[in-house]
Amino acid sequence: VKKVSMAKYWISEMLNRVVGQCVQFHGGYGYMEEYPIARLFRDARVHTIFAGTSEIMLLIISRYMGL
Repeated sequence: VKKVSMAKYWISEMLNRVVGQCVQFHGGYGYMEEYPIARLFRDARVHTIFAGTSEIMLLIISRYMGL
């Protein structure tokens, strides 16, 4: 469970960071529905919520570490 929580936390946070930078790179086009980056941005945001928020994943990890 700890490794899965660690993987989900890291992947979802990294995905948000990368896609956020891509949206910034594309400027206003990054938010327009005609471009695929807008869809990727919406999908990436869901990963931090789906099957447990990032805060829940950190709580699980800290419990297994004894913190």
